[in-house]
Amino acid sequence: MSMQLRIVHTSEYVYDGRAMASYNQARMTPVTTPEQIVVHHRLDVSPKPWTYTYTDYFGCTVTAFEVVDPHDAMTVTATSTVQINRNGFPVATSEWEAYGAREVRDRWTEFLVISDLVAPPDDFAALVKDIGASSSRPGDAALAVCALVSEQIEFLPGATDVHSPAAHAWEQRAGVNQDMVHLAIGGLRSLGIPARYISGYVHPVEAPAIGETVAGDSRAWLEWWDEGWQGFDPTTNTAPGERYVGIGHGRDYSDVPPLRGIYSGADTAQLDVTVDITRLT
Repeated sequence: MSMQLRIVHTSEYVYDGRAMASYNQARMTPVTTPEQIVVHHRLDVSPKPWTYTYTDYFGCTVTAFEVVDPHDAMTVTATSTVQINRNGFPVATSEWEAYGAREVRDRWTEFLVISDLVAPPDDFAALVKDIGASSSRPGDAALAVCALVSEQIEFLPGATDVHSPAAHAWEQRAGVNQDMVHLAIGGLRSLGIPARYISGYVHPVEAPAIGETVAGDSRAWLEWWDEGWQGFDPTTNTAPGERYVGIGHGRDYSDVPPLRGIYSGADTAQLDVTVDITRLT
C-alpha cells in the first residue's frame, strides 16, 4: 500500500531582545529512497536569509542559512510532499560470521562505534549479550533487542532532552523515541551489528483520512545491516510503514538534528515547533 503525505514543519524562534545575526543548518528535506519519493519540497525562512544547500557525508540535504539583519523572531518552515511505499517486516538473512568480514565490519565501521549517546549501561548490555548468545541469526537478535527496549522503557515525553544519553532512559525506565532508538542502537553495536539512527516524521493516525490535516510527530527509528538496511521502530516495536517519512540518517541524533545554529545579540530564545501532516492520496 502506498500513501502520499504533505508535511509542514514550522520552527519559530522568539528572542528576548533583538538578535543581531543568526547562522543555522536545517536538515528538514526528506530523502528520496526506493521506499519514498520526494515530490515537492520548499524551505522558507523569515527574515529573508542568505542560503546555501549541500549534501552531507551521510546523504542528508542540508540548507545552511544566515540572517544578518537585526530581528526579534525567526521562522523556518519546511513544506514537503512525499510518496511512500514501505512494506515488509525485517527478515533475518545473514549469519553471525558475516559480521566479522571486512565487507561489513570495515564498510560500516562508523555504525559500529559506541558513542556516549548510545552507550549501553552494564545491566542492559548483559541482557543484550544473552540475547545474542541465544539467537541463531543477528537479525533475530536485533528484533529481540528492540522488543526488550519497547517492553522496558515507558514512553514519557519530557523525561529526557535531546542531549540525554541512552543510559539515562534505561536507569529511569522512561524516555522518548529518541532514547529508545539510541538504546537499541547501542545494544546492536555491542553485538557487532551495524546500526544507524533515522530521523523523520510519522502520521499519528493508523488509517489516515484523505484531506484531513493533523498534528504530526517528529519520529526517530533505526536501521540495522542485514544484507541491506532493515528498518524498525522500537517505540512501537514494529517496522516503519507507509505513514513514516525519513529525513536522513547518521550515527546518532547529533548527526541529524532538524535545526542547529547560533545567534548573537539576545540572551535567550523561545522555540515553538509544530508539525502538520495531511494525507493526500
